[in-house]
Amino acid sequence: MSPLRKTLTKHKIKISVLGAVLILWLFCLPKKLFQDPTSTVVNSSDGILIGARIADDGQWRFPQLDSVPKRFEECILLFEDEYFYRHPGFNPISIVKAIGHNLTKKTRRGGSTITQQVIRLSRKNRGRTYWEKCIEIFMATRLELGYSKEEILNLYASHTPYGGNVVGLETAAWRYFGLPAHELSWGQSAALAILPNAPSLIFPGRNEQVLLDKRNRLLQKLRDKGVIDETTYELALEEPLPQKPMPLPDVAPHLTERIRNEHPGQRITTSIDRPLQNRLNLLAERHYQQLKSNEIHNLAVLALDVESRKVLGYVGNSPSGKDHANYVDVITKNRSTGSTLKPFLFASLLDEGLVLPHSLVEDVPTVINGYHPQNFDKKHVGAVPASRALSRSLNVPAVRLLREYGLQKFYNKLKKMNLESLDRPSSYYGLSLILGGAESSLWEVTQTYAALASTLNYFVDHSSTYRPTEFLEPSYLLEDKPDFGEQQFDPPIFGAGAIYDTFQSMMEVNRPEGSENWQFFDSSQPIAWKTGTSFGFKDAWAVGTTPKYTIGVWVGNADGEGRPGLTGITAAAPILFDVLDALPYSNWFQEPFDDLIELEVCTQSGYRASVYCSETQKEHVPTHGTRSGPCPYHQQVFLDASEQFRVHSNCYPLEDMVAQNWFVLPPVLEYYYTTSHPNYAPLPPYLDGCSSMESQPMDFLYPKRNETILLPKDLGNTTSDIVLKLAHQQSNAIVYWYLDKTYLGKTENFHELILDIKPGDYVLSATDHLGNRLEQSIQVRLASEN
Repeated sequence: MSPLRKTLTKHKIKISVLGAVLILWLFCLPKKLFQDPTSTVVNSSDGILIGARIADDGQWRFPQLDSVPKRFEECILLFEDEYFYRHPGFNPISIVKAIGHNLTKKTRRGGSTITQQVIRLSRKNRGRTYWEKCIEIFMATRLELGYSKEEILNLYASHTPYGGNVVGLETAAWRYFGLPAHELSWGQSAALAILPNAPSLIFPGRNEQVLLDKRNRLLQKLRDKGVIDETTYELALEEPLPQKPMPLPDVAPHLTERIRNEHPGQRITTSIDRPLQNRLNLLAERHYQQLKSNEIHNLAVLALDVESRKVLGYVGNSPSGKDHANYVDVITKNRSTGSTLKPFLFASLLDEGLVLPHSLVEDVPTVINGYHPQNFDKKHVGAVPASRALSRSLNVPAVRLLREYGLQKFYNKLKKMNLESLDRPSSYYGLSLILGGAESSLWEVTQTYAALASTLNYFVDHSSTYRPTEFLEPSYLLEDKPDFGEQQFDPPIFGAGAIYDTFQSMMEVNRPEGSENWQFFDSSQPIAWKTGTSFGFKDAWAVGTTPKYTIGVWVGNADGEGRPGLTGITAAAPILFDVLDALPYSNWFQEPFDDLIELEVCTQSGYRASVYCSETQKEHVPTHGTRSGPCPYHQQVFLDASEQFRVHSNCYPLEDMVAQNWFVLPPVLEYYYTTSHPNYAPLPPYLDGCSSMESQPMDFLYPKRNETILLPKDLGNTTSDIVLKLAHQQSNAIVYWYLDKTYLGKTENFHELILDIKPGDYVLSATDHLGNRLEQSIQVRLASEN
């Protein structure tokens, strides 16, 4: 038997015990030393605390530090463990001194190193016995093997108690001094270095002298060791002691609460611009003070960076108090969209060449399957440029254009734009979808406007290409990198040309009830913006974008109560422009020439010029604008030699006829158009002996075709008065009215006739002095009938 084998056999019990101890030592530490829940900590983009939420166990315990500040390290090592970087986890000399002191004196002295204290903290401060001390030493040596000195010191600084429910250096720095740990002065660092040794010293009005003496002795020791100079020492002595814990910063409370739900117990560095956020808070406070006089209590503001899609400012609600649900994060809550979706319809029509930017669209009384949309001012202008219909947020043209474009088709586009709040089929919303019949959040609407701006910017800056995933969700995480996908030549939703023309129209937004030439705000920088007001004055929106920033504003009451005057233009737009002024200057969007084409356009109608358009101009329009039809409103008419009457070859010598191009609107459009366009020239009447060979020169205004007339059920009366209305192209026309072939009367100039009628089915007809006849069936019902 070899000598080695003999030795192993002789001492096998000792070796087995030693092996067991070694295995126990190797595996004595848990996989994660500290299992305690941590607070949710939110920092701004510059790394400064802007909000925090307490840990699940009721302790203010911030997540572990990245590193320990140098000043605190010098203080804590000199006070607690001067030989920290030289011992293996325990200090035999300190232990011997502590035992001798404890055996000979009444007071107690500890000999634990910082490493041992980390072990004790991880074991929840079990009884301070000699056996427990041995366990701490045993585990401390293992900790020294598995962790660097810097990591051990970091564990100590992050988990040591500082009195009350304050745990960890970073937490204590904010709670006692209102500063991040790396900004602590020498006096503050010294005070926090001694507190873990006696956290009960923090009590305003008590123990202050004891705490002061301890701190000053440590400062003196720092001076004597040459760590600080005499001047620094004297200045540190004058620094005040920590008092009652301060409230933590809560600059973006609703975002902090959102992060607590989405990233609990983590330290999150956000993209929030802290100076901007502070200014937005002041703006929200100021506007709330104005709005609450009208019993409007809630508002929200969201500011995004267009390029990175990062959140720069986040005001989830007004400072109105719990009675008005100021704890609700309105940014993420769905509300009626009002008119905020109209730019998407306008861009869709432009992108497919269905309209040109300034094409005239119809604005006349409209009834579609019982749905009767109305403009904000309850008025109609007959025909209005599409761009003006968008900028003035006219409802009737929007509904008519949506019907023309296709409800399901538009709904599908909205879904592609990641408006996830549209969770019902298009038939549920109907044509009211474009007027606020759907709900979405400020988060979704603002992100969509930002995506449009980003699409246009990228096209111009990157050789006329697009990215497939422009319509992605914004992020408040600073380090989050959005994935927009690979470059492609096909637009994700809209072409750059359509977006540019949409933004051009949105740059000049007029008050809905105001005059056409009155601009609401004269901002120092251009912005494409849109307002929205929901039915019943419950929601006011204002959303705008520049090439760099997108701003979303919502104003209303969280409980859904409507208020008079709660409109996008009066309640939300002022906030939008104050936020715009708080942002750095941004130029206007560059024109995407590669997605535009020069087209000859009729100056008066905005359509592609026809051969009969007298005045035309060259305009850059989206490339698919070439698909649009020619001007339908200009036609060639023939006049007599005096140019006062219309004629044709059957009644007038051909050689004496004068041909002219004339702008002619259909009768109903003309009726409303002339009220706001006094220079509109109606067609001249026909010369005596010349009858019309053209299309119908008149049309019913009320009742419209397929419209049911509802009579009020009034005190048992069986009849009620209604007003029949008709539009005629000739101002001097005489119209004769008939009901079921019974003559009712005649009208001249203004064709309105009062008729006393009872419920039933009738045939209404009208004949003018030239023999033109108009006829339609009408239904009259009591309002209470089904």
